[in-house]
Amino acid sequence: MSNESPVTDVIFDFCGVLLDWRCRACLEGHFPPEVVDRICADDDPHGFFRYEDRMDAGEDVADIMPDVVREQGEYIAGIFRYYVDHYGDALPRMLPGMEQLLHDLKSAGYGVWGLTNWSHETIHIAFDKFPQLDELLEDTVVSGIEKLHKPNADIYELALSRFGLKPESSVFLDDTVKNVTGAQAVGMHAFRFTDAEQARRDLASLGMEF
Repeated sequence: MSNESPVTDVIFDFCGVLLDWRCRACLEGHFPPEVVDRICADDDPHGFFRYEDRMDAGEDVADIMPDVVREQGEYIAGIFRYYVDHYGDALPRMLPGMEQLLHDLKSAGYGVWGLTNWSHETIHIAFDKFPQLDELLEDTVVSGIEKLHKPNADIYELALSRFGLKPESSVFLDDTVKNVTGAQAVGMHAFRFTDAEQARRDLASLGMEF
């Protein structure tokens, strides 16, 4: 760990940073291609990402499903239920270079932590499928368990308190701009994640050596 850097700890988002999350990977081959294309379209016409946000905020799937049926119809609701029940298929791999980055940071003496918007009902799948997360991360704050949600300040403040960190000595990596801005608003260093090599450059820009 460099004495020149103010940063002692790195906090990682999960999906889009540590893990490759793709709804399409779960649905392809099980439902008609045109239906999968509509579900996975950027404008979210069938609300999958909107319903998943509700799960991430702490709601139970059982409480959300009546809204899915009413708003999308039985057929799409059945696909959403399949998606939730086969969520591991939407997580095909850790993103390239990220397991090594966690190893390198820990070896250099930095703390590594997790902070994710994720359902309390499905978060176990990430740790079951990728046990190295549990081995490498010292602790993880999960929105659906806490019923707090990025980018609101309270979830960052909870993570800092639970991990015993100061915002000025912590850096957060997330693939979503509003979540990066949320971390910066509570005084943390933060970068938008694009890939492992860019993350290494961003962390090095703070004087970190690993």
